Amino acid sequence: MSEKNREGKSTARERLAVERQKQKGAEKRRRALIVGASVVCVLALAAVVGVLAAGAGKDKKSTAAGPAVSPSGATGKDGLAIPVGKDGAKSTLTVWEDFRCPACESFETVYRPTIRQLVDAGQLKVEYHLVTLIDGNMGGSGSRHAANAAACAQDAGKFAAYHDVLYANQPKETEDTFADNGKLIELAGKVDGLVTPGFRACVDDGRHDSWVKKSNAAFQSSGFSGTPTVLLGGKNIYADQTMTPAKLKQLVQAENKG
Repeated sequence: MSEKNREGKSTARERLAVERQKQKGAEKRRRALIVGASVVCVLALAAVVGVLAAGAGKDKKSTAAGPAVSPSGATGKDGLAIPVGKDGAKSTLTVWEDFRCPACESFETVYRPTIRQLVDAGQLKVEYHLVTLIDGNMGGSGSRHAANAAACAQDAGKFAAYHDVLYANQPKETEDTFADNGKLIELAGKVDGLVTPGFRACVDDGRHDSWVKKSNAAFQSSGFSGTPTVLLGGKNIYADQTMTPAKLKQLVQAENKG
């Protein structure tokens, strides 16, 4: 074999060796990339799972509701009624109401003088049930916040006065003004002696929120169609087109004579 041929074969072997070495290096890098990518995918998946788990925990915490705390003196099934008037009154008016409800405000404006007169005379007791119908229909949380604040006023023995102040200052149905606890506390200033540290804490903490939710659930399952629902002797007098304050007074006085 000539010297030239030997050099050619040697050069060919060297090139082949170099090429094989390059291929081995490339294969090693490819495997490293695959392993690295797998690790990254696992870590990314773990991160996503962690975020989802944390989010789920946060949602659970934010929507968790404690036990329903009834306001002081609440009566009826599950303590869902706030009574106004003497226990010995022969007539009971049951009112399901929403502080954001315009129809409730209209009813209060027209019937309040007569109702208060009958209550003061010991002939009528009113049981108020607070619901959040407008929150569900219009959005927002003003119905719930106002109901909680009213329950806090009941704890202070000033429900009736604060109840009237809320209706006298009711915002438009589309405005969620009562969602602002500061506004509710400001309005409470119109009731002598109501604004105390205890009342403020009760309003700001939403102490009776779960109770309000339970009251609203009772309304939803009752079959009533809307607010206000006003029952006298089990009959919805608000649905009676012939009803007037004078007629309500006659009905109550007749019950007291019976």
